[in-house]
Amino acid sequence: MRTERNASLKPYNTFGLDVTAERLYHLESEMDLVEYLDDPRGYAQHALLLGGGSNMLLAGNIKGSVARVAWTGRRVVEEGDGFVVVEAAAGENWHRFVQWTVDQGWGGLQNLSLIPGLVGTAPVQNVGAYGVETKDSLHALRWMRWEDGEIEEFSNADCGFGYRESVFKGALRDQGVILSVQFKLTTKDHALLTHYGSVAEELAAAGREPSLRSIADAVIAIRQSKLPNPAELGNSGSFFKNPTVSAEWAANLAAAHPSLPQYPQPDGRVKLAAGWLIEQTGWKGKRVGNAGMHAKQALVLVNYGGATANELVAVAHQVQHDVQAAFGVALEMEVNLIGAAPSA
Repeated sequence: MRTERNASLKPYNTFGLDVTAERLYHLESEMDLVEYLDDPRGYAQHALLLGGGSNMLLAGNIKGSVARVAWTGRRVVEEGDGFVVVEAAAGENWHRFVQWTVDQGWGGLQNLSLIPGLVGTAPVQNVGAYGVETKDSLHALRWMRWEDGEIEEFSNADCGFGYRESVFKGALRDQGVILSVQFKLTTKDHALLTHYGSVAEELAAAGREPSLRSIADAVIAIRQSKLPNPAELGNSGSFFKNPTVSAEWAANLAAAHPSLPQYPQPDGRVKLAAGWLIEQTGWKGKRVGNAGMHAKQALVLVNYGGATANELVAVAHQVQHDVQAAFGVALEMEVNLIGAAPSA
């Protein structure tokens, strides 16, 4: 097991914040987890489990031990009439895994192309985009409890999925680590979702018919046109969740703002577009010092270079304040804040 002392975490978080870990353990196999549990300076002083670093904002140096998920691998578990169950290790790069499934002709994940992070972090947030969420094809996963090293298998129903939520983000937060994830994908009769967002427009502009590959390529093109590359401009993608409000409140807002995008939900509530709300308050492309909201997508908080965590969180809190003041809608952060941060 490879370890580092006073290690920079800048390469391992997409905001590009140069914070350090007192000790960084690179867990490159599941057996390294066992060694980490037994090491008196490992889990005994555990402070943070680090995946792809794409959905967190590190607010300061980490005292104690950081465990970095780095084990990889993928395999076919089962094949049947019209479906395949494939398993990927938690440390697999999510985008590369999705592209691999598309290349095999397996449907279900193509709309989730180019989302940063690792396979093991996708269920935690129930990541989603363009009408698809992780829960739609997740079959099962393996999870290890920190307390005793016991490994459990969770079915889809066991995961407690909700909008950008799961039991691993809620009741089981920080209590264990996802080891691998199984997805049940289609091998024929694919559901080719193109009606959400601008996927259909992108396909038409490219002159391509809907297919697993053309949809994946369309999603990639859309995301690249709107979202900054973390390698060039520090960010974690969408920083806020799309808020859900009562139908009555949505109707009141629509009366005052006819162009407000609305998405009715099965429970009768209405989901609103957080990016639109933020843009209306003047934050699209606005920056304060080295932090601000992206010029092409108001939902993305950006480190323009040299921003501190405090500067980034201060901008996020001001955005929340302004949206609340203008629309009476509370924005919830989708990104996890790690360590101390200024209060709202």
